Amino acid sequence: MPSKILDGKALAQLAEEDIKLSVSKLKENGITPTLATILVGVDPASATYVKMKQNACARLGMESIAVELSKDTTTQELLKVIEKLNNDSKIHGILLQHPVPSQIDERKCFDSINVEKDVDGVTCIGFGQMTMGEDAYGSCTPAGIMRILDHYKIEISGKNAVVIGRSPILGKPMAMMLLNKNATVTICHSKTKNLKDHIKKADILVGAVGVPRLIQKDWIKDSAVVIDAGYHPVEKCGDIDLEGIDSIASAHTPVPGGVGPMTINTLIFNTLLAAQKLI
Repeated sequence: MPSKILDGKALAQLAEEDIKLSVSKLKENGITPTLATILVGVDPASATYVKMKQNACARLGMESIAVELSKDTTTQELLKVIEKLNNDSKIHGILLQHPVPSQIDERKCFDSINVEKDVDGVTCIGFGQMTMGEDAYGSCTPAGIMRILDHYKIEISGKNAVVIGRSPILGKPMAMMLLNKNATVTICHSKTKNLKDHIKKADILVGAVGVPRLIQKDWIKDSAVVIDAGYHPVEKCGDIDLEGIDSIASAHTPVPGGVGPMTINTLIFNTLLAAQKLI
């Protein structure tokens, strides 16, 4: 049987209809969900990602406030900007686009975001709350992946899940979200020995390492669910070699059109949830 395509683009479009309706209802109560985006420097890829998020807000009747700072911005200057946004009652969500220039303490700035406005799920407090099963906005890429798995009714409980990558906004929260759904989780990374052997045991495989086609298709277990969270525009591929995956996996996310659209949609959805809490 051909591998089921876990179409994140189609799911995001479906979710937008519900979000648009909820936004309209909020506006009737005098509340317009508003996302503040902070872009530091002139990285073209980051600028593109931020623009896509702003466009999504506009498409759904939400507001976005664009804050653009120079590449020479200091940590203290950025902290002051975040503090101002934290104190603005009209702003419901704050996104600090990653990565920031090297002179900035990114972690310190992430953690200065009010947890109630941490719609991108980047703070240590938010991560801790999510890990412990408390109410929190999960990091958008892994949270988007969980929404994909839920929509397509992919069974997680009792399955062996292998996450390749341990970044604080993707690999680590992904592993905790799967664990909270009762998967048995293995986290692999650059120091993992015999990576192929770990991948061969995966019922659910998540590629989140940031290296083009690092994960070879002949490493993948028959009938595994394959989630590729990577995207490399130059090579036009993800972290997993998906050529011929149709005859191996039971289900998989395409690249592009899989995880990416649901990452943006989850950010917008989280902003809506933050605004709804004001009713």
